[in-house]
Amino acid sequence: MCLGIPMEVLEISPDGTSGLASTGGVKRPVRFDLLEEVALGEYVIIHAGYAIQKLSREDAMETLSLLAQFLGPVDDGAELVGDAAGEGKGDE
Repeated sequence: MCLGIPMEVLEISPDGTSGLASTGGVKRPVRFDLLEEVALGEYVIIHAGYAIQKLSREDAMETLSLLAQFLGPVDDGAELVGDAAGEGKGDE
C-alpha cells in the first residue's frame, strides 16, 4: 500500500521545481513538478518524493492525526515518505 503524507513546504528552489518539506520533525527533499506555484508554508501531500496535491493546514493536521491513529506517530516520516532525489531507504 502506498501513502501520501502531508508535509509543510519549508524551502523552494529558484526555479520552483524542488525544495524541502517537513512533517513530524523530519525534513525531506521534494519535487514540485506536478503542481503550479507552491508557496512557503503551504501544505502538500507527498508521494514518492513528489508533491501531488495542495491542502489546507486543517486538512493536513486532520490527516496526520488519522495516520497516527493507524500507524503510530509520524515521527518516523523518513520511512513513510519517498525521496525523489534518490536518497531514500532503498539506496542504503
